[in-house]
Amino acid sequence: MAKNRVMGKMVWTLVLLLLVGGAGYGAWYFWLRTDSTPRYQTATITRGELTQAVTATGQLNPVLNVQVGCQISGMIAKLFVDYNSVVKEGQIVAKLDPATYEATVHQAEGDLANAKATLELAQVQAARQKGLRAKDLVPQADLDTALATLHQAEASVKLKEASLERAKVDLARCTIFSPVDGIVISRNVDVGQTVAASLNAPVLFVIANDLAKMQIDANVAEADVGNVEVGQDVNFTVDAYPYRTFRGKVTQIRNSPITVQNVVSYDTVIGVNNGDLKLRPGMTANVSIIVAQRDGVLKLPNAALRFRLLSATDTPQKNGGPPTSTASGGDGGKPRGAGGSGRRKGERTMTRTVYTLPAGVTDDMPQPAQIKIGISDGVSTEVLEGLKEGDNVVTAQVSQRGPASAPSPFGGGMRRF
Repeated sequence: MAKNRVMGKMVWTLVLLLLVGGAGYGAWYFWLRTDSTPRYQTATITRGELTQAVTATGQLNPVLNVQVGCQISGMIAKLFVDYNSVVKEGQIVAKLDPATYEATVHQAEGDLANAKATLELAQVQAARQKGLRAKDLVPQADLDTALATLHQAEASVKLKEASLERAKVDLARCTIFSPVDGIVISRNVDVGQTVAASLNAPVLFVIANDLAKMQIDANVAEADVGNVEVGQDVNFTVDAYPYRTFRGKVTQIRNSPITVQNVVSYDTVIGVNNGDLKLRPGMTANVSIIVAQRDGVLKLPNAALRFRLLSATDTPQKNGGPPTSTASGGDGGKPRGAGGSGRRKGERTMTRTVYTLPAGVTDDMPQPAQIKIGISDGVSTEVLEGLKEGDNVVTAQVSQRGPASAPSPFGGGMRRF
């Protein structure tokens, strides 16, 4: 009996403990559910400088790049310049072996002398036939034949003179001159090498006219080329000097499209002053073409444009994560012109909706505000109307979402979205 009485007390004690524990858990659960007030991250509207740019890449090239070729075939006998040699216009840079062309000149000179002798004989015979015909000692046919032979001899002399001139020109081409002042940036031949000019003139040297004046041929995408204009300032960097910013100006926008894998771009020429000769031909330039710049404007973080207030119909993602917050409007919250792709001047002003909170408050209900925005640098956007300096705008929501996301014996935590 006593044993049964003890067992009953233990059962009742266990039931009582379970009831008390359940009541405690229920109270904790109720308290947590009532402490699920959404909290928000905010940013303050400030004033500052804002620059909108179009980004592109391109290659540095000399403004004038001359390819020095050879119009005749032959063996390189001498080279007078090498890489980085400074040359003047008319300076000898190379010579071909002239032996074959000298022989051709001598042969042409002999052919010309022979043609002149034949001409002298034809002149004498024509004069003799003309005198005899005047005395009616020979028929007219003999005189006609003599005159025709004379004319043929005269034509033959002209042909041989032309052949001699051509042979002399070919001989002169054995000596190759620099067509411009500049610096040799490429040498493609060596002494003893044979060059063949049967169809295309082989390129012996590449001479840059003036490396102090260079240009960047940047490929600007078709979506951005409408914002680029001649005369706009350009900042660019090269991998050789990653901590130095070089400057230039847009000098030309070429109309010929460049299509690579269905992507259309346009060659935009940027003039560069390279007085210190730090920049070298062929370097890759990362270009930022400044299409708009403002000083002392109101700056709004782009995160505020991407935020929208969640409604009761928003549901978490299937994987248990928070709902995806997108900006109001059909462009995903990205202001036109963000990320270096600006709109034209007449299209930059747009109306958007953002949410504001009083200063120092993070758990109140955000209030919508209609604003007009201008240019963007991809991080911040210009505010034209609707906000003032010091206003707080909501950039993200931080919420206590009940037991599944609050601290508990089974894990969980704070959700941010």
